[in-house]
Amino acid sequence: MPNYIDPQVSDNALTVLKRRYLGKDNQGRVVETVRELFLRVAGFIARADSEYGASDADIEKSAASFYDMMARLEFLPNSPTLMNAGRPLGQLSACFVLPVGDSMEEIFEANKYAALIHKTGGGTGFSFSRLRPRDSIVASTHGVASGPVSFMRVFNASTEAVKQGGTRRGANMGILRVDHPDILEFIACKSNTGEFTNFNISVAVTDDFMQAVEKSSSYPLINPRTGKIHEIDGREVHLDAGDVFDRIVKNAWRTGEPGIIFIDHMNRSNPTFPSESIEATNPCGEQPLPAYDSCNLGSINLGRFVLEKLPDDFTRSEPHKGIDFDRLGRVVRVAVHFLDNVIDQNRYPLEQIEEQTLKNRRIGLGVMGWADMLARLELPYNSAEAYELGSRVMSFIESEARKHSSELAKIRGKFPNWENSVYARENIAMRNATVTTIAPTGTISIIAGCSSGIEPYYAIAFERNVMDGTCMVELNPLFEKIAREKDCYSDEIVQKIKTARSLKDIDGIPDSLKAVYLTAADISPLEHVKMQAIFQKHCDSSVSKTVNFPEAATSDDVRTVFTEAFLLGCKGVTIYRDNSRPDQVLAVRSSGETSVETTARVEQRPQLLAGFTEKIRTGYGNLYVTVNLRDGRPFEVFADIGKSGYTTMADTEAICRLISLNLRSGVDIRQIIRQLRGIGGASPVFSKGGKVSSIPDAIAQVLNRHFAESDSQAVVSDGKGEVCPECSGVMVFESGCYSCQFCGYSTC
Repeated sequence: MPNYIDPQVSDNALTVLKRRYLGKDNQGRVVETVRELFLRVAGFIARADSEYGASDADIEKSAASFYDMMARLEFLPNSPTLMNAGRPLGQLSACFVLPVGDSMEEIFEANKYAALIHKTGGGTGFSFSRLRPRDSIVASTHGVASGPVSFMRVFNASTEAVKQGGTRRGANMGILRVDHPDILEFIACKSNTGEFTNFNISVAVTDDFMQAVEKSSSYPLINPRTGKIHEIDGREVHLDAGDVFDRIVKNAWRTGEPGIIFIDHMNRSNPTFPSESIEATNPCGEQPLPAYDSCNLGSINLGRFVLEKLPDDFTRSEPHKGIDFDRLGRVVRVAVHFLDNVIDQNRYPLEQIEEQTLKNRRIGLGVMGWADMLARLELPYNSAEAYELGSRVMSFIESEARKHSSELAKIRGKFPNWENSVYARENIAMRNATVTTIAPTGTISIIAGCSSGIEPYYAIAFERNVMDGTCMVELNPLFEKIAREKDCYSDEIVQKIKTARSLKDIDGIPDSLKAVYLTAADISPLEHVKMQAIFQKHCDSSVSKTVNFPEAATSDDVRTVFTEAFLLGCKGVTIYRDNSRPDQVLAVRSSGETSVETTARVEQRPQLLAGFTEKIRTGYGNLYVTVNLRDGRPFEVFADIGKSGYTTMADTEAICRLISLNLRSGVDIRQIIRQLRGIGGASPVFSKGGKVSSIPDAIAQVLNRHFAESDSQAVVSDGKGEVCPECSGVMVFESGCYSCQFCGYSTC
């Protein structure tokens, strides 16, 4: 029997594991330990070896090696594998792409398939480029088509319904080619940030389009129904490429979307092109896939491979000497073995997906903890040495992964579509069509206790608000250790760090630490792109990374980044500008005797709001009311009614949206309470010594307790980032989605 080590995870990681990963009984009580989780996953995945003639002893040896790299937090697979391996659901992949055909039957078939995938914890990507444009004639009905954007609303609503009933939020990527006749409507479809909340969107940009932008020329729109240049009233339609690019840039500047993908580059580097074409990616953009294909992912924690004691000849100019490449190579090989086994052990949500996945056997080995590796080696994220090291590390991982996939091919056989791939043309045996992908690692990086993906640190300290209203500060453990060693640690400095996005203006911290512990706010947008491009150069699939901009950035800054990403060979780019939300106008009425309609500017939401959550019993179940504060006053309200049904949840959400709009427009909360208090309902109950008549009444009672019955208002410290709707922890925007730094909640 192997000597299994006990995994050592942080308290925060344990909280995430208990909430989302560890097995529970019928009463919702956790009945699985972290050790048992890793044993369950390792043992189940190792069983695939039996299909290739392995003995029981060999299978046990594989299970031990799988367990060891997970327990040492050197490698973790994607969340569906951790959640579902060895359990009845059995769906282990995170990334799927579904085709959307140009008929009502095909559209709703894709919608149904997406719901089945979301139910199992996967994310879906769609290209809507095959759909005929708005106002096209539909021969079968003699009506007109409503266009891709209208059908995206159908997919969005379906995802919302599945999200409400499932264990994970459903997520989609919507893509439209830049030469589709409805491209202008698509570019602007998320200008209202309340729409398409279950979609990330990206424009599929072609090489021809980028060349037209450079030449300040026009380009033709192509009708997907006919394959010819789109016509209106018998005249061919061309658009000015510069104008379309401006619209993409300005919308991204305003709201962070759309992103862009360079579709021709994706297909040139697709190993099964031209027999198969890439038309879409998964929700965060890192996994380009042909129709019905899927990919399972896993990430290596790079921070774990820095030598405990740096060698005598280590210098900043040769940082690779501080890395244990021998151990890293061993883990890469075990991880490739693990991910290849996942393909065989997977329970696929659709027959078409199983067939296509087994045909190409794509795997996606990526990295996390890149910022940790740099910090341990005392390298600034944006230094020349860091860029050189990133190239060396990812090149090594790519090379070792391909070598082991080739070795597996000689034992287990090549992937079935090998004959139609670039590897056949080059006579290279490969078990997997792709082996490397750099994915976002929001939740698994919390479990591993490391930085996310290849992102810089978002902040050096976070403030966490727990349910009883108390605050906890989470300080970067690497920074804390070296700060104590350099005798510059104090509670006062920690308090300053927790309210700052950067260390640069904090007194008492040595410049040597400020230079190394850079945050996303310290890295220029072009430096973000450069790091992404370096890792992309050694990655089969794509790289999920966010290019952060300060609030003061201009649309020209965004344009420069999009152009540079194309020139540097990135396959796509996602940007986010701090506080990039549009102003809104709301009509309100005065509270006097005369009802006068006035206009008021809705206060813009900052990136972070902190607050509290209170549970109150209602006739429809337990209601969790979250109130977020700004400058000590209530600013917005959310409520979650749990398992009460979709209509009740929708009504609750509508009430809270209206409350929030009123609060942000300056309406006195006491007026809101008076309007809601005492509204009757079909299922009144007694709770906390009083009658709760309805959900509006329950919300009013919570607000009344905190803001009307006491002369003093709660004060919650400001921090950084959005607030998690589940735990009030800090949400940060990285790698294309918001994720909570504490409970693992993610918008993707």
